[in-house]
Amino acid sequence: MLKTCAAAVLALAVTVAGHAEPAPKVLHAFLSTGETALDPAVASDIASLSLLENLFDPLLRYDYLARPVKLIPNSAAAMPVLSDGGKTYTFRLRQDVYFTPDAAFHGAHRQATADDYVYSLKRLYDPALKSPWLYLFDGVAGIEAVDKFTLRIRLKAPDPNFLFYLAMPATSVVAHEVVQAYGAQAGNHPVGTGPFKIGTWKRSDQIVLLANRDFRPTEFQGQRLPILDRIDIKIVEEYQSRVLGFLNGEFDFLEQVPESMKEMVLTADNQLQPELVRKGIVLAPFPVLQTYYMWMNMDDPLIGGYSKDKVALRRAIALGYNSTEDIAQMKKGLALPAVTPLPPNVLGNDPNYRSPVAYDPALANALLDRYGYRKGKNGYRTQPDGKPLTLVMHSEASTVGRLRDELWRKNLNAIGLNVTFKSDKKTEIIKASRLGSVMMFETNWVADFPDGDNFYQLLYGPNAGRANYARFNLPAYNQRYEQARLMGESPQRTALYDELAQLIHAYTPWVLLTHPISADLQQPWLKNYRRHPVEFTNWRYLDVAAHTAH
Repeated sequence: MLKTCAAAVLALAVTVAGHAEPAPKVLHAFLSTGETALDPAVASDIASLSLLENLFDPLLRYDYLARPVKLIPNSAAAMPVLSDGGKTYTFRLRQDVYFTPDAAFHGAHRQATADDYVYSLKRLYDPALKSPWLYLFDGVAGIEAVDKFTLRIRLKAPDPNFLFYLAMPATSVVAHEVVQAYGAQAGNHPVGTGPFKIGTWKRSDQIVLLANRDFRPTEFQGQRLPILDRIDIKIVEEYQSRVLGFLNGEFDFLEQVPESMKEMVLTADNQLQPELVRKGIVLAPFPVLQTYYMWMNMDDPLIGGYSKDKVALRRAIALGYNSTEDIAQMKKGLALPAVTPLPPNVLGNDPNYRSPVAYDPALANALLDRYGYRKGKNGYRTQPDGKPLTLVMHSEASTVGRLRDELWRKNLNAIGLNVTFKSDKKTEIIKASRLGSVMMFETNWVADFPDGDNFYQLLYGPNAGRANYARFNLPAYNQRYEQARLMGESPQRTALYDELAQLIHAYTPWVLLTHPISADLQQPWLKNYRRHPVEFTNWRYLDVAAHTAH
């Protein structure tokens, strides 16, 4: 009898061995900074938002492949019905959306309903949370559940960008039981309805996401999502460690090769190094939704104001900026000159717009001469009243910051302008900027949503002291911006945007610098990879072929 049982067990073992389970599909990724609490209402750093995109569900998301970008239903069953002149949005929700299991549900298979979305969106108003996303809902008059699977949101006035907000991680659905069970620690117990769930979590070091196999039926090119079984994520803050890790096969993709390490992977003309081509590594250049600019404080007594002599000083600074040298030497060719505030792929970008400002130090010198900025014995210009003129530019205390200082010093000295630099941490500079105590600073803006409004609002007068660091407040600009913000993507709005760009060039509260191009690399075994202009991750769509690199 024992022999018979042993034979049966052996036969079973052979059968199982003959039909071995396929190896799990594991993506190896990194985040460049540590994450914070994983609470949609609170998190605002890129690392946390990247994780939230995969753990939680907003009503809408972006079509992965559509360019220009396009919103599609996510946990909503369809795009909303608009009524009341565009002020009321009515959503029908999918009925197959469930939260991942958690002790807070006491064993229940917890379905997501309209009440959950009402609760989640109203959490943004909780003063205890100090949500950085509350401004998105400044224009909301009411949020209600009409029935179990119907959500209605009423706005005070039409807002063509409102649907973009409903595709952001901040507006994802959370369960009140989870928040009640964990209180202030809810962000340390993320429970969402997304395609992945938390496996193991070693703070700011290693994170494992596991496929949520109860995720509602969703397909991409004939495959059910998520395709991966697991995502192993490391926090890697050092540029060198990221690049070397990728080249050693430890990571499946590398977004944004650092400028300082470009030569390791790219040739002088920004092609992939031959040995990497032989390995099958793929280069995918990607224009990021980001604009670098140097703003000047319009309230500053030296550089600000709207009189002709002040405008001439700022315009001369813009004419003295050597864009070609900046892109070639500082950006290593991985950038486009910024002609307007809008980068490529942003709705409202006009590819036919031509800037009236170009690098022209001779014209800059002539302009300064004409408006009374005369050169003294030391070679530097004085103010029209003969007082000394010294520009003060804040800069980040870093290697890149010091290199930027030297570029600006060279450009400004060439037109007779003396400049000193004040180095500090960026967070401190931003605090001082909001108080109006910074004269000039070079910074950048990454799109919160892919619409031109997100960039042109940076110079809207009422935003002074917030995102409008230049404190620019021009009635002609404000009127056109207010008109444009009520319009959707259209030729009429693009024409208004062109007028706003002309006003920026005329008054020069900014020197427009560059739009970076990200040199993205992917391993030969990675499938379905395509960088999205807005979403931080594409993990739910990715697949990996069998390989031996890890």
